[in-house]
Amino acid sequence: MDNNFKAYQEAADILKALAHPVRLCIVKGLLDKKDCNVTYMQECLKLPQSTVSQHLQKLRNLGIVEAERSGLEVKYRIANDHVKKLIRTLFEEEQ
Repeated sequence: MDNNFKAYQEAADILKALAHPVRLCIVKGLLDKKDCNVTYMQECLKLPQSTVSQHLQKLRNLGIVEAERSGLEVKYRIANDHVKKLIRTLFEEEQ
């Protein structure tokens, strides 16, 4: 049995973050769209900008998403390839 608890803790933190429906929806949306800004997410989710920003901050803190500023606009994208693979598996359509 592997006793690399740091790796297990990091994986558990990522899973906990993704367990929230809004954050899961944000990450799934970023997988489909590649990158987008808070305004776009706010309109899609029909949530206040502050709520979306709080969820994005949690995802950023865990390294799940990253932000890139272009002038006044900040675009977000998935930063973790393991998360991309996990989301694809979770939402895989039956063939």
